[in-house]
Amino acid sequence: MDVARIFKKTPYLADLKPGGKYVAKDMWKAGGVPMLLKTLLDGGYIHGDCMTVTGKTMRQNLKNIKFNKNQKVMRTYNQPLSPDGGVVGLKGNLAPDGAIVKIAGLKKLQFTGKARCFDTEEAAYKAVKNKKYKDGDIIIIRYEGPKGGPGMREMLQTTGAIYGQGKGEKVALITDGRFSGATRGFCIGHVGPEASVGGPIALLKNGDIIDLDAKKGTINVRLSRKELAKRRKKWKPKKINFGNGTLWKYAQTVGPAYLGAPTHPGAKEEVRTYADI
Repeated sequence: MDVARIFKKTPYLADLKPGGKYVAKDMWKAGGVPMLLKTLLDGGYIHGDCMTVTGKTMRQNLKNIKFNKNQKVMRTYNQPLSPDGGVVGLKGNLAPDGAIVKIAGLKKLQFTGKARCFDTEEAAYKAVKNKKYKDGDIIIIRYEGPKGGPGMREMLQTTGAIYGQGKGEKVALITDGRFSGATRGFCIGHVGPEASVGGPIALLKNGDIIDLDAKKGTINVRLSRKELAKRRKKWKPKKINFGNGTLWKYAQTVGPAYLGAPTHPGAKEEVRTYADI
């Protein structure tokens, strides 16, 4: 959820698709990443003393960059498209460890609907392709997290099909997998704990009512703790998609998405740092 906290205090400056008007090439012509970094530096949003691969600090690299006012793709830090970014963190009884939703381009920030559950993206895509869903449904794609995928695949195919059918604002999608910046519609990813470790998303059944609120930052299913506990006792782990090889080994050690899906305990547990040699 660290990224959600950063988005909450970082202005939205580049008017890029799919939520905005322009594409990456337009941004490059307008001044590119250096100009964006310069206005972020001017606003105090990045560390100017950070050393870079050029051998100079960020402030030194950007010293001679001027903001181009004769373009409409990017804004200065004090005249943003919005005061915060286009990503919101959600928490609730369906995602105790958190989830992520991209709100850039969304017309409404609340959604309530019935769960329509699938255990793979392929199954969800087949149902969407054959239009076996209804307006108001919340399509659930589970067992696609870091451990379950394994590897936390991008759920772009299904979301693209939904939007292509003109249902982008009429249904929502929730997954323990991930999305990219190209995703459109009310799509929630990175749900944790993931289904493969028995997270609440694994306990959902077709027809369960789910409430989503990107303003309040909540994601809840209308089930009591008692009912969730009852379902958890009956839940059995799903077999990992790969029985051997690198992906199997990855699935044995990978951690939760909110920690970055690490396969090691991290720097705090290091006994020797080779960079210091």
